Amino acid sequence: MATGTADALSVRPIPRDRVVQDLALLGIGGIVPGVSLHFLAHHDTHSLGSSAHFIGVGVSALIAAFAALALTLVGVRRQDGRVVLVGSAFTVMAALLAIHGLATPGVLIGNNGVIALTGAATLPVGGGVLALSALPALRRPQGIRPLLVFQGVALIAVVGLGIVGMAVPSLVPAVPAPASGPAIVALVVGVAFYAVLILRALKTYLLTQRTVDLAVVIGVAWLTAALPPALLLTFTDLGWWLGHGFELAGIAIVGTAVAVDLHRSVQSRPLVGDLRAAELVAKEEAFLDGRVHALLQRLAEKDESTEEHTRRVALRAVQVGEELGLPPGRLRALAIGGLLHDIGKLSVPERILQKPAALDEDEFAVIKRHPEWGVKLLRELGGFNVSARELVHSHHERLDGKGYPRGLAEGAIGLDTRILTVCDVYDALVSPRVYRAAWSHEAALALLREESGSAFDERCVAALEKVLGREQVQPDLSEFRVAAASA
Repeated sequence: MATGTADALSVRPIPRDRVVQDLALLGIGGIVPGVSLHFLAHHDTHSLGSSAHFIGVGVSALIAAFAALALTLVGVRRQDGRVVLVGSAFTVMAALLAIHGLATPGVLIGNNGVIALTGAATLPVGGGVLALSALPALRRPQGIRPLLVFQGVALIAVVGLGIVGMAVPSLVPAVPAPASGPAIVALVVGVAFYAVLILRALKTYLLTQRTVDLAVVIGVAWLTAALPPALLLTFTDLGWWLGHGFELAGIAIVGTAVAVDLHRSVQSRPLVGDLRAAELVAKEEAFLDGRVHALLQRLAEKDESTEEHTRRVALRAVQVGEELGLPPGRLRALAIGGLLHDIGKLSVPERILQKPAALDEDEFAVIKRHPEWGVKLLRELGGFNVSARELVHSHHERLDGKGYPRGLAEGAIGLDTRILTVCDVYDALVSPRVYRAAWSHEAALALLREESGSAFDERCVAALEKVLGREQVQPDLSEFRVAAASA
């Protein structure tokens, strides 16, 4: 039965080594700047004239500033504080870098301090603005106005610095000097800002495993790599020039990733790092594999109540997983396994699945095969990792060995499966059936507590109780459908 279902879905498999390829790309992207600077940093560049710096940095950064400003405006129209924050940071960074390039001695003006000040300030200032994403208030629509005010004031200050500095060069001292004490302090502060951003971006990638989120990690790494050349080297060093290239490339990479999300009508949040595992369930088409969405659609067509049940169970499971401190990769697998844990019911005859009465012994024996049919289907489709398949296969197992289909004992049941099992049983109890009324929340938890340590894991039951205790109302499944439809 499962084979026919897999053929009917006609879902294009994703290569099994996609994540390995992404991680290899991450390694290469992170190594390239370091290797380049290690071998080329101190090569002499007297042959590169002032015009190369003026055009290569000043003009290109000016274009980048207008592009970042456009990104900000799109964020305002979308009421997306995260995009406005990224756009504001890149607008200020690109504007400082543009002034830095336009102040190149020997082109528009002579020797001046503007070039040193703007060159040293660009990356630390930009990193500091991006680090403001840690403040939840600035990520909400209400935070857009303060961000726009900040961007306006910052741009006026940058342009004013450029005009005054180039009109009267003596007013702006050439500080900080390369490798000086202030330069090293700025380097340490800047690296701290970007380290936080890299960790946030990496967390988001491990949850979504989207290449676009991986690109953000690489882009921030390149911005970080541009800090040492900007603050420790001089224009006679090739590394100083390479740093400018890494900076512009980093801005372009991150900005493009944000623009891609905007094009897909998805809130862009890789730098913010506030993506929760529950959102993987609510917006599975955007953040998970497209095949998950296709399978859920097939399940909804066959039995809508089963599909709704899987969404509720998946939501509970990832919330419990976060409560227990599971890392991003396991939360992602838990989201996929939760959404697909009953996918084997695609192979159950409708007369049994939708029977308006209690099942007899033979019919229940058929139902009990759905975990095996589900894992068989995922194997045939390919691309689903072992963790997700194990969740589909074992979500009806019990610690006392009385579960099905394999009758696993406690030592063979992992924590992720125990989480899914508890959430599955809870939702089944509180959901109405044709042959019985829905249990109350209190009665369902009482049963789970009673069988904790024998059938169910005590930690998982306690964590589920905490998650449910924080909720003001039961989850509205219509929100999931709206989110999935708009993703």
